Amino acid sequence: ISNLSFVVATAASRSTEAARCDRFNSGQLIEKARQIYFNYLSNTITGTEPIGVVLNENNGKGRVVFDLPVLLPKEKFLKLELLRTLPMRSRQTRARNIAISRRS
Repeated sequence: ISNLSFVVATAASRSTEAARCDRFNSGQLIEKARQIYFNYLSNTITGTEPIGVVLNENNGKGRVVFDLPVLLPKEKFLKLELLRTLPMRSRQTRARNIAISRRS
């Protein structure tokens, strides 16, 4: 076991740090993150529920993440609770409700 040559003191805390809304247009950022999240939901039948979305401020590209991310300097992490407009329902409940509505 070797000792680390240096430690980045803020590395662990920065990944879980909430996005500061006073430094960017939060409305556009949340809208883009919602598009990425709902696109993921519509293209994925089943799977692990993501914990949030990581967005790049410069190019607007993003991805859903399933573990706490390590962020690059221009990336923002938005938790799923911020992106959802309605309380969460499990995928199984949603699939069951869709099947019931199709029978009617």
